[in-house]
Amino acid sequence: MRAAVFHKPGKPLTIEEVDDPTPKSGQVVIAVRRCGICGTDLHATEEHDGLLVPGTVMGHEFAGEIVEVGANCASDWKPGRKVTGLPSHSCGDCLPCKTGKPLQCANNIIVGLQRAGGFAEYMTLDTHNSVLLPDSIDWVEGALIEPLAVGLHAVNMSKDIRGKRVLILGAGPVGLAVSFWCRFMGAFHITVTEPETLRRESATQFGADFGLSAGIPAEVMPEIVRAAGGPPDVVFECVGVPGMIAEAVEYSSQNGEIIVVGFCARPDTLVPAAAMMKELVVRFVVAYDKADFDMIAGLMARDKLDVTHMCTGTVGFDTFSEAFESLRTPNDHCKIMLNPGGA
Repeated sequence: MRAAVFHKPGKPLTIEEVDDPTPKSGQVVIAVRRCGICGTDLHATEEHDGLLVPGTVMGHEFAGEIVEVGANCASDWKPGRKVTGLPSHSCGDCLPCKTGKPLQCANNIIVGLQRAGGFAEYMTLDTHNSVLLPDSIDWVEGALIEPLAVGLHAVNMSKDIRGKRVLILGAGPVGLAVSFWCRFMGAFHITVTEPETLRRESATQFGADFGLSAGIPAEVMPEIVRAAGGPPDVVFECVGVPGMIAEAVEYSSQNGEIIVVGFCARPDTLVPAAAMMKELVVRFVVAYDKADFDMIAGLMARDKLDVTHMCTGTVGFDTFSEAFESLRTPNDHCKIMLNPGGA
């Protein structure tokens, strides 16, 4: 089968012929229909710290169709069913696995970083970490469940978003997902800061009331206060580069809350006294639980979510590496997806 393979930092993913996967007990093989490119993919290929294993097929935002079923799978896991899943390969027996929190499993392996993922024609999934989808959910929607789940989990980890003034730093797919769920759950006012014009404008399609170009907090803050009627009660950091947590502290109101969603794997600094003087609550969150996937799939099945416009481009293997590299610089895309069966 064809797949996009990582070999070393600074080298584009290469499209290669690799062995077809075989399901083990409790696993299925799916034909990947869509797999999105994530900012985490880009960061992982830029600075190799050992997490991304050379020779790995990347991709963790996937949806596909079951084509082969391994032993010990429940009867409803059968060829032809649509499926998505958490990008986790875990034991399935420990308490975190049984409660839908595989990222907390001591034996968890990250699909798309440490084990073959969705930038391929086929991949294997653990059924205990996956979600069967109704036929009414299309492939694009199915592949958007993972990034939407990141936003849902982040908003759920806030004390209570209802009636709050919210500031979201960054309008990439994660920031847009956070904006969407803040509006869905009753935030009073949502401001997004983002340097790229298209993404900033897209934020209003995902629930934001006001978009601003990112800048120095002291200069931007008056505009936020005028638009929202006061400083933000909750700040979501959705960029994931050094300096952003300190910036979130500057924006925060007295007794405010910061939710750190952006995944930064590099050393960072801040002045603790600045956060202490405001008596801030700072919460670090990672990814999602299986319950987040179930909720989103249920809402999609009942036509409660309209998010397909988050996908702004679809490519086949012939242009995939070029499309992947193009996302490292300012661009007009929110989310590009691979269609392994496309041209």
